[in-house]
Amino acid sequence: MSSAAARTGVWLIGARGSVATTVVAGCAALTAGLHAPTGMVTETPHFAGTGLPALSSLVFGGHDTVDCPLPKRAEALAAGGVLPPGLPAAVTAELAAAEREIRPGGPLPGDTRSAEDLVTAFAADIRAFARRSGVARTVVVNVASTEPLARGRDLPPSSLYAAAALRAGCPYVNFTPSTGLHHPSLTAEAAAHALPYAGRDGKTGQTLLRSVLGPMFAQRALTVRAWSGTNLLGGGDGAALADPAAAAAKNAGKERVLHDTLGTTVEGEVHIDDVPALGDFKTAWDHIAFDGFLGTRMILQTIWQGCDSALAAPLVLDLARLTARAHEAGLTGPLRELGFYFKDPVGDGPSGLSEQYAELLGLADRLRARSADAAAADAGERP
Repeated sequence: MSSAAARTGVWLIGARGSVATTVVAGCAALTAGLHAPTGMVTETPHFAGTGLPALSSLVFGGHDTVDCPLPKRAEALAAGGVLPPGLPAAVTAELAAAEREIRPGGPLPGDTRSAEDLVTAFAADIRAFARRSGVARTVVVNVASTEPLARGRDLPPSSLYAAAALRAGCPYVNFTPSTGLHHPSLTAEAAAHALPYAGRDGKTGQTLLRSVLGPMFAQRALTVRAWSGTNLLGGGDGAALADPAAAAAKNAGKERVLHDTLGTTVEGEVHIDDVPALGDFKTAWDHIAFDGFLGTRMILQTIWQGCDSALAAPLVLDLARLTARAHEAGLTGPLRELGFYFKDPVGDGPSGLSEQYAELLGLADRLRARSADAAAADAGERP
């Protein structure tokens, strides 16, 4: 059965967070025809005929270490202006169904289980979800809060979940800057399982703009002297990134985009400030100093204000569908064609948004061709 017709599992790490809640509520709203799929690239004409799983076929579950039920979380997001008024009530059945499939994550304070015990337990949760739901395949997507950069050989939580995804035979997407499959201890295991995977750190705001402006300066032969930025964040992201080690993990991807698109390292850095009053909204400011003809000094300043969950959710749905279809089509290893979605993408693809978009459309062409071949083969087998 093709993925367009079969049920597809989406197992969310951080399943009761703002992004995950917006994903579940948003998918239900789109399926019911309550809202348009704004922000979903996979719903544009370029992806017609590629065999992507239908939004109505997605089944949600996940791990989390907090216990606020999804319906309650959705109500809080609606009160904060993240979800439309009345939407939690309209999709309460879908939120409740996903809530029933959320299992305790870890390690929790006082947890004495070994890393192997945790990976085994997490993988068992994912397999049990797949059996109960009757899905053809499950994609594991990490949307949990950013963790500090990993040190040493011990697996951080994000890597425990990534290892569990491999063990359960699931494609994996890391939408966070956390280590996940990037841990050196998982390199051989990832290769041995031959599963498609993508990441890392979803490109939703400031870095999205940088991936457009960086190539512009380079292509117009304008010399960038300095590029500094500030992020004001609220909610869980702001609290997590108040930790300097977690902020360093986040900023690594932002810096990589500038270095790769400009071809050099320039002065300046990004500061991240926790502003709880902003809730799930964020403001990003960039100050770019550059030279024009005859060394004329000039300045470009940008301000990006947006809702992080509303920016991230359509990308998570895109990635779950694309990765599931890649798995069905037999693709393995890092999906560099999905670099369009990430600050620090796996593989050796380009960093400029235009080139990344071209690679994404190339993937769509490949998937469409495989869907056509499968349809022709199926037709040939019929009497």
